[in-house]
Formats: sequence, C-alpha cells, structure tokens
Amino acid sequence: MNDDAMDLRARNKQATRQAIGHAALQLAIEQGPNGLALVRVHDIAMAAGVSPRTYNNYFASREEAICSFQADQSRRVGLALRSRPVEESLEQAVIAAVIELYTDPEPDKAGLSMIMSTPELEGEALKAFSVAEGPLAEAIADRTGIAPGSGLFPAVTAAAVAGAIRVAGRHWLKPGTTDSFASILRSALSHVVPVTSPERSQEQR
Repeated sequence: MNDDAMDLRARNKQATRQAIGHAALQLAIEQGPNGLALVRVHDIAMAAGVSPRTYNNYFASREEAICSFQADQSRRVGLALRSRPVEESLEQAVIAAVIELYTDPEPDKAGLSMIMSTPELEGEALKAFSVAEGPLAEAIADRTGIAPGSGLFPAVTAAAVAGAIRVAGRHWLKPGTTDSFASILRSALSHVVPVTSPERSQEQR
C-alpha cells in the first residue's frame, strides 16, 4: 500500500470516528440533563450512518464516544506546541498553541456543559487530558532544552496547562459570562506559564 492510500485510509477512519463522536454527543444533548443514560449504541450508530459493529471497532463505551472530540483535541497539544516558531518564548508558544487549538473553532457550549455536568463524562474527559500531558511535557522539555526525565518542570507545567484549560472551560460556562473562551483561556494560562518558566528564572539571575 502506497503512502497516498495509507493517508486516505487514515483520513477515512478519522472521519468515521468524528462522525460517531458527533452523533453520540448530539444525541446526549437532545436527551437533556440525563441524556447519557438514555443514549443507546444502536441510536448512535444509526445517527452516524454506521453499523453497531463499526461503532464498537472505534469506541468501548458511550462516554468515550461522546468525549472523543475533546480527547483527540487534547492529544494534539504537544504537536501544536512543536509547531510554534522557535523564536517564541515558552510562555508565548504555549499560550498561542493552546488558544489556537482550543478556540478554532470555539467550543460548543451545550456539548461542553453536558460533559462537565455529567460525572461519567467529566471523568472520561479528565482521562483524555491525563493522556495528553505526556506529549505536551516532552514538547516543553525539547523547547527548553531539558533532558527527558531530568527534572519536574516539563511534567508539572504540562499538568498545570491541562488544569488551566479545564478551569477556563468551567468559568466560561458560568451563567452571565460574556467574555470569549479565548480571552478566558488566555487569562487562565497566564497564571501558569510565566510563573513557572525556567527561562524567566534565568533572566532574573
């Protein structure tokens, strides 16, 4: 199989995964506050235009399907940081990478609210964030010249960034909030990266 065929297959698989995830989330939202308990695999498969068997090839649970967009997004944080210009400081690179990844497009409020207000879904989303911390920590280590495993800074910063994203999401969902998610996320991240960056420590010596 040539590279083009492999790329097409990968794109098709990702498109199917996204279709199933979108259908699962929309069905849960339509069912209201207790939507998770009312959504069935058969219904998700029908809405996505696939068979239940295909659904099971992609997801092990409804929670995993509903949170798949957030999971896929979180796994790209490390790659997003690596794509930033090398001349940017760690602070600039992390904030720019995270804001671009999580606000283009802006999150769906109904979907995010469903996930954050349902314990089973919030737990699944937290699991996705935890998985994302490793690649982000590696990208931070590479950018700051820290040898892998030689210090706590990359892992602690990655965990703090993931926490800031979650806190920003909760704040954005509060009734009466009029600020964009991008502005809230930027503010949340500004409390994390500048204080902990080893670059800042070196400059102050």
